[in-house]
Amino acid sequence: MFQSLMKDRSGNFAMMAALLIVVLCMSIGSALDYMSALDARQKLRQAADSAAVGAIAEQSVGVLAALTNGSTGAIAEAEADAQQWFRTNTDAKTLAYLTDFSFDIERNSTTFTSRVEFHASVPTTFLKIVGRNSIDIAGSATGTYSPVTYTDFYLMLDNSPSMGLGATTSDIALLESNNGGCAFACHIEGSTNDAYALAKTIGATLRIQLVASATQSMISTAKSTRRYNDQYRMALYTMGAAATNAVLTEVAAMSSNLDTIKTAAGTVDIMSIPHQNYNNDQQTDLLTNLTSLKATMGTGGQGLNSADRQKVLFLVSDGVEDASRANGCLKKLSGNTRCQQPIDTSVSTKIKANGVRIAVLYTTYLEIGNNGWYNTWIKPFRSEIATNMRACASDGLYFEVSPSSGIADAMNALFLKVVNMPRLTG
Repeated sequence: MFQSLMKDRSGNFAMMAALLIVVLCMSIGSALDYMSALDARQKLRQAADSAAVGAIAEQSVGVLAALTNGSTGAIAEAEADAQQWFRTNTDAKTLAYLTDFSFDIERNSTTFTSRVEFHASVPTTFLKIVGRNSIDIAGSATGTYSPVTYTDFYLMLDNSPSMGLGATTSDIALLESNNGGCAFACHIEGSTNDAYALAKTIGATLRIQLVASATQSMISTAKSTRRYNDQYRMALYTMGAAATNAVLTEVAAMSSNLDTIKTAAGTVDIMSIPHQNYNNDQQTDLLTNLTSLKATMGTGGQGLNSADRQKVLFLVSDGVEDASRANGCLKKLSGNTRCQQPIDTSVSTKIKANGVRIAVLYTTYLEIGNNGWYNTWIKPFRSEIATNMRACASDGLYFEVSPSSGIADAMNALFLKVVNMPRLTG
């Protein structure tokens, strides 16, 4: 009878099915346990990210303390702040799984670094059946912050006659229809044929006017975002109020009184000329003006204190030079000396070599299709203007914008890019 029972195979399918169901349930249960552990790890990693960034943000407790007292090395205040950030950004249940977590926040001469590490043990449900009561997880996050706390901005606004171009295509058309086909509102002081006065009468907006108002908007942004009264200082320059003295001109001296700078920016206007075709229209000598400004700015610092300030040149221009330069012109001369070309990048290279960053806002040189001078001298290299303006800028600090499509927004964005923010590095 026993031998017959052993030979009976009629119940094998049911037995195998029962075993497979047990295995399948264990697999599903194990997957759920691991998913729970992964979910907890993700939450803890997000909390670690928040702690790594928050503890070294510009206005964090630790950064402010270190910048105030000039200390380097481990920052106790930042580590305490990191713990608060970590605990605030996850739930109590997940925090209960922690078995260990550590914070290492330090500052060297130029950079703040943070590293947050955690270990946790997530209890299991199904895996307990096979004797595994928990799943161990771990993770870390690191961050760096190079504070640019004290910065001097040198605002260089191109106010040469070419910035008297209509701000938009409709403004250009309005000027052309009222100004004998000319799209430029040349400012001929004391003349009855002053196109600048005409532009005001017919309501045509000029490129320089948008630049001036956008500069004021950017200065307001600087004032609202600064943390200390002297954190940002500014100086304002143009290429001269009159073509008879077209040299680098200080409109407002370097100052932390941003209201004064803003008021001065509102006075910036197009360069005047004594008569039509004065000096063969050679009033846009960007190379010479930037060379003079290079000497004025000197060498940039680290920006970690008021005595060692970082320096930033803020250049706003349509990027076309028109100057007397018999030698060294990049394009064909008109006559013996008149040089019309995209901006010469050689001086910007030297400025950046001095540790000065350059933020460039290129106000697109709009096409003037029915203008013979434009078609002959500018159109052949128009595609190079943006290329050279970008080459002048420091990495990440270049914008091209048509004046009618948000020049104020572009200037504000450039300013905010200059102000470093902490970033995750791992």
